[in-house]
Amino acid sequence: MGTIVGTVESVATSTIDPATRIARAAVFVVFALNGFLLAMWVVHIPAVTDHTGVSKSTLGMFILLMAGAGIVGMRIAGPLADRFGSRTLVGVAAALASVAVLGPGLATGPVTLAIALACFGFGNGALDVSMNTQAVHVERGYGRPIMSAFHALFSGGGLLGSLIGAATLRAGWDARPTLTLAAIVGLIVTAALVPQLLRDTRSESRIPEPSPAPPDGGSPTEPIDSPGAQARQLPSRADQRRKVLALAAIAFGVLLAEGVANDWSTLQMREHLGVDEATAALAYSAFSITMTAGRFTADRISGAFGRAALVRNGSALAALGIGLIMVSDWVPLSLLGWAIAGLGLSGIVPQIFTAAGNLGTDTAATDMSRVFSLGYFGLLAGPAVIGWLTALMPLTAAMAVPLIAALLCCRYAGVVSPQRN
Repeated sequence: MGTIVGTVESVATSTIDPATRIARAAVFVVFALNGFLLAMWVVHIPAVTDHTGVSKSTLGMFILLMAGAGIVGMRIAGPLADRFGSRTLVGVAAALASVAVLGPGLATGPVTLAIALACFGFGNGALDVSMNTQAVHVERGYGRPIMSAFHALFSGGGLLGSLIGAATLRAGWDARPTLTLAAIVGLIVTAALVPQLLRDTRSESRIPEPSPAPPDGGSPTEPIDSPGAQARQLPSRADQRRKVLALAAIAFGVLLAEGVANDWSTLQMREHLGVDEATAALAYSAFSITMTAGRFTADRISGAFGRAALVRNGSALAALGIGLIMVSDWVPLSLLGWAIAGLGLSGIVPQIFTAAGNLGTDTAATDMSRVFSLGYFGLLAGPAVIGWLTALMPLTAAMAVPLIAALLCCRYAGVVSPQRN
């Protein structure tokens, strides 16, 4: 059976247009570049705060400002990508993010740092929407799920950036030359990759997904990607708004859980189990390793069983992991819980963005920007909500919030399925 499946995939791949294959490789690098630039800022946070003299509380406000600017960038980039094409927007946004990453290194005080972070956040948000819109076009050309692998490359780029940043800091480099080199690399990579990206096409074409046989045992239903089926599937404006809102709600819940894991996993293990800082740090390591690894396998799972099945089972797996974390009083079991949560959440967000980009309208990028912005708000709101709740209850008890979010995503996973009108 494995030989047959491999042969079928090989035949399907051989029919893909060479330009689409080149574009896929280019989009991989764009995602990696985004992760790399973000990591270069993160690893230099201590150096930048020392140089500019800002306090931790002020830095927290500036990071919130950066996030707000990112949401603005997302909302603006969507309509612009629909009008001028995602290829153009990827070039503009990637160039802006590349130049803006130098800003924190050049900042001399609180005001200039705030401006620099706002610019970087705006560019990063615009790049998020435009590169994912381009990824949807490439995925459509392949006719099978490949979105999760792009997101895995984002994580890989972040890992590369963190390693390079750590190495330069250990060597005694100042933040400014390192960030200057990062900006130059970003501009060179952007200039080389943008011509290889695809020009945008109309959004009626969709990624085929396995569909059940007719309940009456009749003849097979018309293929979802056939012209007749596409004509019947075009959603009304009201249906489109409802679908976008539903996808945004799922993205909010999933990214809320992910944000909690990113910001609170280490502290939860330290507080709940009383371990030292080095052991507590393993909680985030376990989560991030399975998150990255899961994204490399999610495309095959989605292709075999469908997007809704992946979201449903992934959410359930994440809920199981969080449940283990809440009841565990043993370090290995807690680490297993964080690993399970990371694996469960790993492939969900790419499926949501694929669904948003394949609604069959001419505003795919705008739809994605709306889903992105609300999902990103969940990534920010989750950690904040947990912080507020810790004034009323133990941190481990507050983990009920991401647990409930994961269960709700499991319950409403069907919203990521293609529409069949």
